[in-house]
Amino acid sequence: MEMLKKSIVLLVAFLLLLAGVRVTDAHAQTPDGFGKPAAVQAVADTPDYQTKAKAAVLMDAQTGRVLFAQNAGLRLPMASTTKIMTALLTLEQGGLDNYFQVDSDAIRVEGSSMGLQEGDSVSLRALAYGMLLASGNDGANAAAVRIAGSIPAFVERMNARAAEIGMADTRFATPSGLDDPGHYSTAYDMALLAREALQNPLFAEICAQSKAVVQYGNPPYNRWLTNHNRLLREYPGTIGVKTGFTKASGRCLVSCAERDGVQLIAVTLGCPDDWNEHRRLFDRYFGLLTPDDLSGYLPHTGLQLPVAGGTEPAVALRYTPPPAMALLEGDRVEVRAVAAPLVFAPVEQGDLLGHLTICCNGEPVAELPLTAAQPVEATTPSPRESLLERLFT
Repeated sequence: MEMLKKSIVLLVAFLLLLAGVRVTDAHAQTPDGFGKPAAVQAVADTPDYQTKAKAAVLMDAQTGRVLFAQNAGLRLPMASTTKIMTALLTLEQGGLDNYFQVDSDAIRVEGSSMGLQEGDSVSLRALAYGMLLASGNDGANAAAVRIAGSIPAFVERMNARAAEIGMADTRFATPSGLDDPGHYSTAYDMALLAREALQNPLFAEICAQSKAVVQYGNPPYNRWLTNHNRLLREYPGTIGVKTGFTKASGRCLVSCAERDGVQLIAVTLGCPDDWNEHRRLFDRYFGLLTPDDLSGYLPHTGLQLPVAGGTEPAVALRYTPPPAMALLEGDRVEVRAVAAPLVFAPVEQGDLLGHLTICCNGEPVAELPLTAAQPVEATTPSPRESLLERLFT
């Protein structure tokens, strides 16, 4: 196996700012430093491999990088994988363990059920379990009415959140995923949604469970719920996410598996052999990927920024190294440093002064803040000293 092609590009972009740093980037940042696309990307099909699905995507959960794509932008019904969004919004509410009586009209819905009946008391946490394990349409509707007051109002929240995530080719019409002409998504968008949802610790904990005991009823009592996701029991390393099926959509599956610190999200829409296709995708790409801590690409010393009007001529810059990144053979990694040409004193330790952008094959995948490693005090200027005199002293 040939060595990964490595290159380091340190580019200082001199921004014409008198003070501070303006960071402009198309990627919103997650706490671990890896970005997520703020808008849908054009994802090309992967020509050397195909699945039996109408559409499919394999995404690196850490960076959002698409490793495999097949009709990734094709709009299709996504059935109960819709409940990824409904459960995520549910788990973001306060008072998750407060019990309330379910809306009797909301729970009268066809399809899969967690067994809610009129007069039952339930919590939002229990409804999230009911959605993600038993795929309860009744649970999705009950949560929607509890949170937003009505199903249409909740659907508005779903679509607003989809826009925030960057799901540009998605339109929700129901909380459950039942067929509707105005209810559709893409394999790429569903991978974006799964990546967002898995960053919620409660969501990740629930969707990883093969079965769980949940309390609800009149009065509440213990119920065993079994997860419809067979991969949790049959494919080592599976940690989620959600199944789906209607006659119109066919079999839909969003899954996530982890191996050697690498997490991969697989999405298939309209796939008659989804369990096996996900196994094959995981096996193929786990075998091709190598975790890299990026230490060979990142600068270790010498990052400094000139200081004007300070007791020191320059301030050292520091950053927090990112977690390991999964690379394919032949991947080209670049690191670009972006900062203003100088900064005015005083400088406080920890001040944001620029950033390092990590690109893989030309696409940004991570942004690391550059901060002041130590404070720099300002010299005391005379009252008549001009800004230009201070600048060039």
